[in-house]
Amino acid sequence: MSWLDANSPTGFVHYGASHLVALALAAVLIIGLYLSRHAFTHGRAQSILRYSILSILVLCEATLNIWYVSEGVYDVKDTLPLELCTLSLYLSVLMLLLRSHWLAHLVYFTGIAGALMALLTPALFYDFPHYRFIEFFAAHIAIILAALYMVWVEEYRPTLKSIGISMLYLNVLLVVIGSVNAILGSNYMFISGKPDTTSLLDVLGPYPWYLLSLEGIALILFLLLQLPFVLAGRSKRNKQTLHLPQ
Repeated sequence: MSWLDANSPTGFVHYGASHLVALALAAVLIIGLYLSRHAFTHGRAQSILRYSILSILVLCEATLNIWYVSEGVYDVKDTLPLELCTLSLYLSVLMLLLRSHWLAHLVYFTGIAGALMALLTPALFYDFPHYRFIEFFAAHIAIILAALYMVWVEEYRPTLKSIGISMLYLNVLLVVIGSVNAILGSNYMFISGKPDTTSLLDVLGPYPWYLLSLEGIALILFLLLQLPFVLAGRSKRNKQTLHLPQ
């Protein structure tokens, strides 16, 4: 049962073979969802897709907590659902259950940006085929798919106001989770210090200045995520202008 053993890290290597395969799988699933989006716009197929993504999210979080307890590594300093991606996972579950465009404001920006950064620079000690490797990539890929499902299937459209809501959400989390860290002596969301593994934070300056750098990176990523909709809106307006009677 070494694939479940929490005390035997299997030496995850950033951009090693297993990491690259996981990233390739994420790309294939995202592209596949986009190419097949019209097949899921209504009826049974839509429900199957929505509940499939939802089930993966729930299964990942449920089994992760069972693993924490069964392996004796549950600790309020490390394993509470207070990381940004874990919070995005919970929001994604509610969003899919309710088909909520309001929650999509948060999941589209903070979920995709956070999960993407996690996929590119995982804070992970276990390599494939360890359970933690599989759960980590499945959960983060599913968060991205949940957000893109809302865009491509449920026709959610983010706006610049959505970016403001997401930035406010992040800063509220900064205060709330930072307070929890101070009470517990924890480091959720890496607010109190950088992770032990290689991450984007390594090039963003010392503590606490990297938190300010992260604010700027978050805003840039949010604007990039908004860009396709800005360009689509301009294209639509240009087409309408061309078809106006002279």
